Amino acid sequence: MQVIRDLYKFKKPEKGVALTIGNFDGVHLGHQALLKKVVALSQEKSLMSAALTFEPHPIRVLRPEKAPKRICAPEHKIELISKAGLELIFIIGFSYEFSQIPAEEFVSFILGRSIGIKELVVGYDYSFGKNREGNIDFLREIGERSGFNVHVIDPVNVNGITVSSSKIREAVSSGDMRLSTALLGHYYQIRGVVVHGKKRGGSLLGFPTANLNLYYEELFPKPGVYVAQVVVDSICYGGVLNIGYNPTFNGENLSAETHILDYDGGDIYGKSIKLNLIERLRDEKKFGSVEELINSIKNDIFIARDVLKDEKGLGRSCIEG
Repeated sequence: MQVIRDLYKFKKPEKGVALTIGNFDGVHLGHQALLKKVVALSQEKSLMSAALTFEPHPIRVLRPEKAPKRICAPEHKIELISKAGLELIFIIGFSYEFSQIPAEEFVSFILGRSIGIKELVVGYDYSFGKNREGNIDFLREIGERSGFNVHVIDPVNVNGITVSSSKIREAVSSGDMRLSTALLGHYYQIRGVVVHGKKRGGSLLGFPTANLNLYYEELFPKPGVYVAQVVVDSICYGGVLNIGYNPTFNGENLSAETHILDYDGGDIYGKSIKLNLIERLRDEKKFGSVEELINSIKNDIFIARDVLKDEKGLGRSCIEG
């Protein structure tokens, strides 16, 4: 998939483009329905398939105090959209000035003249432009005048829940990883580079951990102990992840520490790893002694191995997720 960050350098294809627009935070099942429709239209009508998204999230620019926590990092979002089979992704730098562009100008100059859309796919609640004046009725009307068709995708429901980024944030924040996986259509994932921690895991407890720095703008689950898949150097391992403050050692900073099961890849410091969160095992707890903590970790590992054994598609999920 080709990533386009500068529309001025993009040569509009003669055959036209089937396009969908959105923030696509998490690339959940609702987003995937949009992407699937774009791919189908592009194949049916011999068009290029594309998605258009924004960085940073518009709310982060317009109302930073209400900005939502990010479900997935920008590079992860690109990967997930690419896996849907699209040929292009346009990433528009969002700013206050950009937000003031009238809806009709956005459609005419960006979607029409710069990209060359022939088919536009949007969600049932989509709107855009200054004062959100570009609603679905507006798109259909301007589409008739400008020569492109508008396709509106109905909401996707899972077990009676309408899939949305806000519902996924609620599920992750409460530690309900099974629900977040069901709504996303893939595991919720944490990514990062392994850094040096307090070095208690290996020397004191006998369970070395891979530690990640956490960033305030990203979404993290409720503190506790989780079963995870761990991808290191494209190899999938099981893992037990602790997200929290290390209360037994009176920690003050939020951390993510993962004991990787059966890891034999050598020095892990400085390596990029991916954590697919599968299930929450328990709350983080302040133990009365190091021995109690060690016994609890042993029990967590025992349970985690059973969870991982029963998890279907382990290898495939690690590679693709």
